[in-house]
Amino acid sequence: MKTLLSLLLLVPLSSFASLEELLGTELVDAKGDKVETSSLSGKVIGLYFSASWCGPCRAFTPELVKFRDRNEEKFEVVFVSSDRSAEDQQDYMKQYDMDWPAIPFDSPLRQQLGDKYGITGIPSLVIVDDQGNLVTKDGRSQLSGSDSEARKALREWRRAAGKAESDEDE
Repeated sequence: MKTLLSLLLLVPLSSFASLEELLGTELVDAKGDKVETSSLSGKVIGLYFSASWCGPCRAFTPELVKFRDRNEEKFEVVFVSSDRSAEDQQDYMKQYDMDWPAIPFDSPLRQQLGDKYGITGIPSLVIVDDQGNLVTKDGRSQLSGSDSEARKALREWRRAAGKAESDEDE
């Protein structure tokens, strides 16, 4: 039986010089205030492709918020919105307590990231390391199990991202 780690896809570290190269230098929060991309350093990052008009997204978002909030020292989410306006994006973030940064609504990076990772449907959760290297494109299904399975997924993501830790850290 394959382990979760064996199913992870890790792109060579030379893929990106930095996370800023992948996400730009500034993100925004739910209020529209700027957030420095450098604040993600040391964490595994989930690129969350979602939108307020999407029913499955509204069902998964509370699950992701709880997981991120329990693990925010090691894991951060960056929202990549498919909403129809900046106001819709901010309202969605506020309504679901998404206390994490987002790609600015007017940034072409939203579409570029979707193209880069082959996003064909939402919600989708792509996991990258703090240099922007792909860990897995299957983050959503890996978090959709039990709490222990989600904790195991985070440990595996961190190991794949070179952030090894003991099981006792969970």
